[in-house]
Amino acid sequence: MPEYRRILLDGYPCDVERVGDQLVSGDGRSVAIDEAVHLAPVTPTKIICIHLNYRSRVEEFMTKLPPAPTYFHKPITALTGHKSDVVRPEGCQWLNYEGEIAIVIGKTCRNVSPAEAGDYIAGYSVANDYGLHDFRDTDAGSMLRVKGSDTLCPVGPGLITGWDFRGKRIQTIVNGEVKQDATTDEMEWDMHYIVADIARTITLVPGDILLSGTPAYSRPVVPGDVVTVEVEGLGALTNTIVSGPTPIRDDVGAQPSDSEEVQSTAKGGDWEFRGIRAPRGPGAQRYESTVEEE
Repeated sequence: MPEYRRILLDGYPCDVERVGDQLVSGDGRSVAIDEAVHLAPVTPTKIICIHLNYRSRVEEFMTKLPPAPTYFHKPITALTGHKSDVVRPEGCQWLNYEGEIAIVIGKTCRNVSPAEAGDYIAGYSVANDYGLHDFRDTDAGSMLRVKGSDTLCPVGPGLITGWDFRGKRIQTIVNGEVKQDATTDEMEWDMHYIVADIARTITLVPGDILLSGTPAYSRPVVPGDVVTVEVEGLGALTNTIVSGPTPIRDDVGAQPSDSEEVQSTAKGGDWEFRGIRAPRGPGAQRYESTVEEE
């Protein structure tokens, strides 16, 4: 399957094609994959993410799916690439990984059926939908700062065309240890459905990215951790967590929080979806929530 990447070549952004272990530009220049400075493989006008889609995550939160998907935005300034650093701001402590698959739009898409949606997809990539849960108590549920802070949307290393999303394995690996492990067969709403659903009212244009959800066991990571998301047929996206160079300003805005809601969600608990208690699982802690069921 063809694979396209975007790198810095002689100091300038350049679209290249993978040929073996080389990345080759249209004018014939090449660089070894391991020596390349990677950018995100596309330049979107918007990044739209689904809230909940994988069966294992639904079971983890002891909840049920809504009748139709719900979504949120990540600003394009959150976008970064393969091997880049992901910043946990100084003064924050609840930064969670979420391994995902990115859908990349290939041509202008509006008001299409799920059966037609595949014709509008350029290809797929690997993504990590990081969440800074220290800010979960703010923004009235929009998750703007939780999911939209700078560097919290690594995508890459490449854009793969001709990839069939059905029955593919997705894993998140932290410091060599598998933390998330699932297949796309767990998804309630597949890639074509997501594209068609969004495009009912929002025009999607080439390069736009849709993130398709994460499996169970999203957990916090700390500076120094190396996080890799690997998807069968799409490759592996690796990033290192670093601490921000300056603390969150305390003279404006809501401050990072360590509330029960923050801790419950970051540790894989129930608060986000109003369940009864946190699940059992690798690294999970079990504790009671004070929130009553709705």
